[in-house]
Amino acid sequence: MSQRKHQPFVPENMEMTEFTVRAVLVGLVLTIVLGAANAYLGLRAGITIAATYPAAVIGMAVLRAFKASVLEENLARTAGSIGESVAAGAIFTIPAFVISKAWASFNPAEAYWKSTVLMITGSILGVLFVSLMRRVMVEDPELPFPESVAAAEIHKAGQRAGESAKLLGWNMVLGGAIYLLGAMKLFVVNHEFTTKIGELGKSVVKLGGDRAIPVGAASKFAGPDISPAYVGVGYIIGPKLAALNFAGGVLAWGLMVPLLLFFMGPSLQQFVPPGSGDEGWAGMATAVWRYIVRPIAVGGMLVGAANTLFKMRKSIAGGLGRAFQELGGEAVSQDKLSRTERYMSAKVVFALIAVMFVVMLVLYVSLSGDLLVGVVAAVVMLVVGFFFATVSGSLVGLIGSTNNPISGLTLSTLIIAALLMVSLGAAGASGVATVLGVATVVCVSSAVAGELLQDFKAGYILGGTPRTIQIVELVAVVAASLVMYFPLLVLHQGNINAGGTGFGDPKLSAPQAGLMALLAQGIVGGDMPWPLVVVGIMMGIGMIMAQVRSPMLVAVGMYLPLGTTFAIFAGGVIRWITDMRAARAGMNEGQRIRIENAGVLTASGLIAGEALMGLVDATVRFFERSLPEFLASPSYAAGLAVLAGMAVLLIVVPMRYAGSPDEPPPPQAMM
Repeated sequence: MSQRKHQPFVPENMEMTEFTVRAVLVGLVLTIVLGAANAYLGLRAGITIAATYPAAVIGMAVLRAFKASVLEENLARTAGSIGESVAAGAIFTIPAFVISKAWASFNPAEAYWKSTVLMITGSILGVLFVSLMRRVMVEDPELPFPESVAAAEIHKAGQRAGESAKLLGWNMVLGGAIYLLGAMKLFVVNHEFTTKIGELGKSVVKLGGDRAIPVGAASKFAGPDISPAYVGVGYIIGPKLAALNFAGGVLAWGLMVPLLLFFMGPSLQQFVPPGSGDEGWAGMATAVWRYIVRPIAVGGMLVGAANTLFKMRKSIAGGLGRAFQELGGEAVSQDKLSRTERYMSAKVVFALIAVMFVVMLVLYVSLSGDLLVGVVAAVVMLVVGFFFATVSGSLVGLIGSTNNPISGLTLSTLIIAALLMVSLGAAGASGVATVLGVATVVCVSSAVAGELLQDFKAGYILGGTPRTIQIVELVAVVAASLVMYFPLLVLHQGNINAGGTGFGDPKLSAPQAGLMALLAQGIVGGDMPWPLVVVGIMMGIGMIMAQVRSPMLVAVGMYLPLGTTFAIFAGGVIRWITDMRAARAGMNEGQRIRIENAGVLTASGLIAGEALMGLVDATVRFFERSLPEFLASPSYAAGLAVLAGMAVLLIVVPMRYAGSPDEPPPPQAMM
């Protein structure tokens, strides 16, 4: 069978501007803004949204004023989207240093350089690792790269960028306005209530002698948070995944908490911190969730991570085999290659990897205080980092970066690193810090590797120059890493100034980072509640046997606050209603794709709007100020009315973009 040579959108022999100052500057601004927005969303909800599509739309809208070429627009999107990956790697791990108390504080003098070096090292290694695998994976016909194809098609259909940018922009304004109205107390954003379950009146259980306790149980329930970001997340991931996530919350608060309270009763009062103001049933319900249910969720997440890796075993073997085959090939002179085949030379890549290895040695020796532990940690990071960068690239090629389970890969890394560190005698805060240091670099490198491979594929389709993309990505990840600490600091300190505890607080839950901290402390310190974790492992195995689509997502739902998962579920239900309306109206494939594209842009605007205004609010609180509050006793019913308004928006607006059944199908933005 003859194979036809790939023909890019911009022919390889056509001269076209690509690497320009304006494209790079637009990309750098986008990577910082979208990365900060994702940091906010991830710390609050434990979920990030791929920045490829907003970066494409905004970058095209800005560069169109300068009559930029399609390759410039692609370069700006490439640089603009990578900040989300740096943010994902950072929020999944950096707060764990504070939560675990491996770092005494998160003040700039102590934490900035450590955080930044970890992020820069991981992000540069991610670019270098995937550079070694670029050709063999990008040209693999068995990897469809759905989101790369969609991004490339959006650039090709540039004539629609103005309308798309308008839709995205107006919804960013709306999402930000809704957030600010809630922050100014015009309506209640979240609502919790304690309900007694199984109360048996005056019945008591005899404990012997004259002692007796009332038989009963209680749980804290919550309505959906009035959050444009959470609703938008639920809309994008769809009803099935949103329902799985909410199922974890229902399992935690509707079954486990009341059941444990029924059998353990008032004895759980010992878990409630003195003077917390949360005594009684409400305090005990919160204590059960925090100290019993969450460790069970940890076990479920571990099984979910292992299950994900098992499902990927063929992709792992194939990706590594192709990577080593590429490394073992003969070097080709770059001058003899066409423009679309020129990439960074292997000598440069390996030289930079060697430099990064030295940086890791210094960093890990500094964190651990032990030369042998530091050397082993650096070697483990290099081997495991390359391994999981390949895995991440394979996953992105199959399902896109939006669904890339970076946290699952990082969990596996953390366990490997922790067990090795313990075997070498690492202990205490330095041991925990070293384990988290390895996990952070691997997490960031895997996230960046997956996103960059997706950008390589989009550039391959459009006719971009690989070497130019590599250079711009190196600049972008360093820029994002240099500033990513500051939104984390603003959110952490702003939460403290608002009466919270910073990272790990219910309003800044950082669920993945909390899980990393718990695992690192438990394995290194020997105080892991293993019986509860084993229960979670058994629960996860049971879900796999019951063929639950994503045990990891259910476990994450158990770990997150119920109001968060409820709001995400509400967004999924809204998406289901929109899809059902389109189906009942007899829409053809092209119309349904247009509806989906408009819905995704609308939801993305709501997410970005809240995220950006959330950063503004956190910045105000960081300087020990607060937004004005208009009502002393705002109503949650008014908040539900706002939620209903968002539902109408996400149903009606996409339907208006269905178009005529005779129009050809447009590119599908989300697949």
